[in-house]
Amino acid sequence: MKKIWLGLALFLAGCYGNNKAKSEIYLINAEGLDKNIGVITLQDSAQGLELDIDLQGLPAGEHGFHVHEMGDCGAAADKDGKMTAGLKAGGHYDPDKTGEHLGPNKSGHKGDLPYLTVDAQGIVKTKIYAPHLKVKEIKGRSLMIHAGGDNYQDKPLPLGGGGARIACGVVK
Repeated sequence: MKKIWLGLALFLAGCYGNNKAKSEIYLINAEGLDKNIGVITLQDSAQGLELDIDLQGLPAGEHGFHVHEMGDCGAAADKDGKMTAGLKAGGHYDPDKTGEHLGPNKSGHKGDLPYLTVDAQGIVKTKIYAPHLKVKEIKGRSLMIHAGGDNYQDKPLPLGGGGARIACGVVK
């Protein structure tokens, strides 16, 4: 009987230990990672993936925010050969191959997160939720912050119009 209880305790400890993660976030540029600007702590919750955001040093305003496929925030050459910040992160996390950018509460890319609003001092400290995600599916992927806002559509600009990738971190 003791073995059964011990096995159950170890199983439950493993389940609860896997529902949390952390991502150190860095400003990025064409050379790669730049300055560390804070941390995002992630955990599973009844509302989906909870992201506890504590960042400083970002430009004020709205910024598109997404889970990207690869766990690499490095720069890479774009189709024209120009080094581009964060390109090694790949595209938005889209395991169902929807090909649509519809926002965090619809059935497009699973990597669509609520946009971030940074205050005049460059700080964003908030909790947001991604109802379609769990920690286990995004561990090893990257969190990407874009230069502009996000309209959760592919028009008039693709992927919500967020533009350049300005900050990134790998989920560990």
